[in-house]
Order: sequence, then C-alpha cells, then structure tokens
Amino acid sequence: MTDAAGSYSHRGGTAPLLGATIPQHFAQVVKRFAEREAVVSLPQGVRLSYAALASRIDGLARGLLALGFGKGERIGIWATNNLEWLLLQMATARIGAVLVNINPAYRPRELAYALKRSEVQGLFLIPAFHSSDYVAMLAELLPQLKEAAPERLGSGEFPFLRRVVLYDPAGPERTRRPLPGFWTWPEVLEMAQAVPAERLDQIGASLDMDDPINIQYTSGTTGFPKAVLLSHHNLLNNAYFSARAMHFSERDRLCVPVPFYHCFGMVLANLLCLSVGACEVLPCEHFDPLAVLQAVQGERCTAIHGVPTMFIAELEHPRFREFDLGTLRTGVMAGAPCPPALMKRVMEEMHCREILIGYGETEASPLTHLTAREDSFERRVETVGRNLPHQEVKVASLETGRTLPLGEVGEICFRGYHIMKGYYGDPDATGKAIDANGWLHSGDLGTMDGEGYLRITGRLKEMIIRGGENIYPREIEEFLFTHPKIAQVAVFGVPDRFYGEEVMAWIQLRAGQSATEEDIRDFCQGNIAHFKIPRYVWFVEAFPMTVTGKLQKFRMREIAAERMGLRPSQKGE
Repeated sequence: MTDAAGSYSHRGGTAPLLGATIPQHFAQVVKRFAEREAVVSLPQGVRLSYAALASRIDGLARGLLALGFGKGERIGIWATNNLEWLLLQMATARIGAVLVNINPAYRPRELAYALKRSEVQGLFLIPAFHSSDYVAMLAELLPQLKEAAPERLGSGEFPFLRRVVLYDPAGPERTRRPLPGFWTWPEVLEMAQAVPAERLDQIGASLDMDDPINIQYTSGTTGFPKAVLLSHHNLLNNAYFSARAMHFSERDRLCVPVPFYHCFGMVLANLLCLSVGACEVLPCEHFDPLAVLQAVQGERCTAIHGVPTMFIAELEHPRFREFDLGTLRTGVMAGAPCPPALMKRVMEEMHCREILIGYGETEASPLTHLTAREDSFERRVETVGRNLPHQEVKVASLETGRTLPLGEVGEICFRGYHIMKGYYGDPDATGKAIDANGWLHSGDLGTMDGEGYLRITGRLKEMIIRGGENIYPREIEEFLFTHPKIAQVAVFGVPDRFYGEEVMAWIQLRAGQSATEEDIRDFCQGNIAHFKIPRYVWFVEAFPMTVTGKLQKFRMREIAAERMGLRPSQKGE
C-alpha cells in the first residue's frame, strides 16, 4: 500500500510476524516434517532428515555448553560451505550464543580484525581449502596454539579468544589435532555426553526473540567492515517471509551455491529452508558451476539461488546442455544488478520461470524487497520489486531527510522488525546509520512508483560490489598505504560486464620511486582476500580533488570508464 502523497510504502500481509526464537520455531518444523529430507551435502555424502538434523544440532549445542559457552557469547566460524557450518549456526542459536560469520577468503590481517572487532571468544575452522591453509594462518596470529593446552589457550593480542576448534568436512569424526592448542570436533561431541539433554530445554525457555544471535560483517558507510548485530526476530522473520514470497514449502528443494558466511546463504538459504520444512542441497564447498548443474539434475531441485556471475558461469559452462534442469521453478538472484538478457536466459534455458530479483542489505537482515512471480518481465528487471510484509520503506530527501513525492530520487530508508540491533561495539556508527525515528539509511539512491515498486538508481556510499562480494575501498587503501613506495592511493569500482564492478587503484608513488602493476598485485597476494586485489592499477601524478582537498572518486570513475571504453557506472542499477 502506497501513500499517494509521498514515497512511503508498507506492503502488509495476512500472516502475522513470528514471535518465536529460531530454536522454538525449528522445533515445530521438526515435529511436522520429522522424516522429510532436511539437508543433502553432496561433497560430504551426507543426507539428513529433519529428525536426524535436530539430533545433531542438539548434540553440538550440548558440546558448546561443555566447552563453557553460553548465552550472548560470541563463537566465530571460518570455513567454506558444509554441513558443520549449518549445525553450528543452529546450535549457537539453541543456546543463545552469537554466531560470528567470517569470510573464508580472509587472510591473517583480515581475520585478526574480525576476531578483535567482535571480541570472538571461540573459533571453529577447517584445516585448509585449496591454497588457504587456515591452521597456518591462525597459528601466525596465535603462536600460543603451538604450545598451550587447548583448555589453557590465551593471548594478549586476542584477550577474549579462549577456545579454538578444528573440524575436517571430509570426515569430522577423523579430525586430528595439528597443534596442541586446538580442540577437535570429535572431542566437543564427546564432551557433550556430560551435559544432560534437559539443560537445552531449560536454556531454550530462557531465550527471547529479541536476543542477539548473529554478527555479520558489512560496511555501514565507506570504511572498514562493521559488525552487524542481528536477533532471532530479525533473521527468522526475514527468512520466513522470503519463503512465503517465493511460495516455498516442504515440497521444495533449494540448490545453494552462495556462501554461508554471507547473509544470502545463512538467512535466505539455510534459515529459509528450515523455516518451512524444505530441503537444502549443498552442491559444493565453494562455487563450482558444474557441481551446481549436477546437483540440480541429480537432486531434482525446484529452486536455485545465486548472484548474476554464478548464473552466467552455469549458463556458459561447456557441458550446460547435457543437464536436465526442468525441475527448476524459482530462486533468488541478488547481490548485483541483473541484465535483462541474463534474466531471460535463466527463465528460458534454466526453466526458472519464477526466478525473483532480491534487494536489501545485511543491516536489514537482509532482504527488504523482492519481485513477485506475477510481476511482468519488465518489472522484474527494471525494479527490485516491493517491500516484504511488515516492513516500511521510504525515499528521503538528501538535504532535509523528509519523505519525497513518488517518482523523485532520494535515499532509500527502511524501518521495521528487520532492522539490526546495531553495530557491535560501535554506538557512534549505529547512530549514523539509524536515525532518531528508527529509519535505517541505506546509502542507496532510488525512486518509488505508485504501486510501491522500487527502482535503484545509484549509491551514495563507496562500497564496490564485485560478483556479490562487498568490497570496502578504505580497507584496501589502508593496506596499500603500508607499501613503502606509495604516497597516495584511491580505490574505487569500475564497470565490468561479468562481475558488475571490478576494483581499480590509482596510485601516486613517492618521489624517485618506481613500481609496476604486478609489483602492487604481488604485494597484495596473500595479505588481502583475492577478490580485493585491484584488477586495474594506474599510476598517476595527481588526483581530481574538490576545492577543500577531498578526492573526487566519481571523477576518477568517469575518467577510467571513458579511457577504457566502458559504460558509465550506474552503481546499484
């Protein structure tokens, strides 16, 4: 419903908000669908019914209690997609602990930031994946792991961290301790036997739907990633109403190639399935288009999620025509603008006629808008749909903050059950993001039409979105400033047909110094995540600036796009 006097929208629904915690709601789902398949992890060769999944979750939850964790304490996970990630997500919710999502692409510098920012008290991780040796990277930060007993782990640099648990997705029960300071997954499950099952129910009865349950990293403005604190109420309702908007039920099977550490995977895949009794299919630890196609056919998936680059990789795979994808019906494409030609191919060649476009942000749990299967093709590609039930959205003037008339461009703002509790340990940043009237300011620019459909036209904040990954220029800039030859640097996004945006760095060297693009990339390699390493490096003598001396990144983008023959960047379109 839209107020004709201004761009204010609240799309209601007949279903009320859920008033339960995540474990309370999940328990009701398990009762209804105990014998239905809940999760299939193809790389691990594991299939679990809802009853079996609930049993494993409770076993791990009791193990967490035995390790000394409780309500409100922060437990990080640094791993790729696997069953254990899902178990830990639900087990922490079971005891009221706060799960901290850590990007598996992080290197030691980034990991250290996340551990300190969230004051992580326990960390679960896998040994390695491809070229990432997680044990070695953690030991670099925490040399005490090489000599301390696991129950006596302590660090002056990380004063909150007291437990580190290793598990191997290829066989958690066979995990071996690589260094003295690690606990292992089997040990945690063995310790669980000392905790009576009744204690879980006692703890569950003490939990409240507004208790914080998760920390995810994002950038509220332009700086380093911020720790977004989210509650049972935020996450469960966002997942549940997203499922309803997709007409999702226990009859559906969702293929999930998106990463769990991101809100897309954790909320709109894991919780979405578990909130309605659907089956979640994990095709791979890290995105692999062939594995996804094989999973859709082999498991007869009815839905698939992804960012545009994932759908492109699947459609362009040389073996694409070999697979029968006729069981597909729906899914969500989000994380970056979707070109109309891609949308058409997904609908026709992948048989995903009801594929929907989603929009939101981590601070909003994350989904705020979703197109509907009844929407025309034009609305699906030209807008991000209308807001979900029980959410408010307005388009506000950048000058006055007042709600603008329909059709006018302004900042998109949100209010409702889905708004974060705040940035953990950062009240100043929270106050800048959420105003005195409870509106979360997105930093995105857009317009709203008379039926409540939202069109994104640009972005105020400098964040780069590369293939669904949020990249924060200041973080890269501050790292590059540590290079002894660099005097000044500006990092920003430029258009890219495949990833949506790519990272560009303009660098001014110190007097008398010389360097090449490869020198800069080599400096980044192994120190920052691979997707943050600048694709383009230009060495410049000066930067476009305002009269007050501020860098004009929008001019740099324009200059770069013109010289490279790229279309001007309409970020967020």
